Order: sequence, then C-alpha cells, then structure tokens
Amino acid sequence: MDYQTQIVQVIETLKHDLPTLFAKDISYNIYTQDIYFQDPVNKFKGKINYRIIFWTLRFHARLFFTEIHFDLHDVYQSAEDIITATWTVRGVLRVPWPAHILFNGYSTYKLNQDGLIYEHIDTWDRKPGEILQQFFSQGKSP
Repeated sequence: MDYQTQIVQVIETLKHDLPTLFAKDISYNIYTQDIYFQDPVNKFKGKINYRIIFWTLRFHARLFFTEIHFDLHDVYQSAEDIITATWTVRGVLRVPWPAHILFNGYSTYKLNQDGLIYEHIDTWDRKPGEILQQFFSQGKSP
C-alpha cells in the first residue's frame, strides 16, 4: 500500500473510532508499537500504555457520567505527515445536582514513513482545573 493510500485508511479509521471511544475500543493497527501520547494530564510511550488510556477513558465514562459524548468535527491531513482531528467532549456527571462538562480540543497525529501514527498530542481549549470546575456549577449547562 502506498503512503497516501495508507493516510486515507488512517483518516477513515480515526473517523470510525473516535466518535465511540467512550463506548467501545478503538483499532490499534494504525499506531506504532512505541507510540508517544501526550495531553494536559498524561504523557507516556508505548502501545500497551496507549491501550490502557483508552480502557481507562471507557471505565471512567461509565463510572462517573450518566452520559458522555465525543463529538468529532473533522479529521484531515494538515501536512504531509500530520493528521489533525477537531472535537468536543460533553457530558453529564453522575452527581445529585446537574453537572455538565464541555470542552473542545484537537488531536495532532504524526505519521512515520510507513503511514503509521507514532505520536498523538491532544490540546484542550482550557486547563484541566477549569474543566473540573464545571462539575460544581449547579444547574448550568455550559
């Protein structure tokens, strides 16, 4: 498979996997064994750890939220070796008062010469502490 065909396949896989990442596992065949991941609260390397972070997201989504959504807005090739995904996370926390979460972000995926993702960096539109503050805003939907 040539490089551009591989990129198209990676984009299609991300479009398929990301909207349901809180409900079911993603495909791992588009990532290298030593994938590097970073977001505002986590930083690690390796496909095993990458699998664990997605398992943890699903576990915490079921445990702490009555509803949670990953709204995927776009996935596109932003440079020869970079794919960008824009998204919003929104949900309702499982507490006695109406507590909503909403934040936007984007994921930057860097590809190696084989068209596999070796780096995934998530950027959020606000700090983690600001996101947590939403849980304590009673009766307000962000």
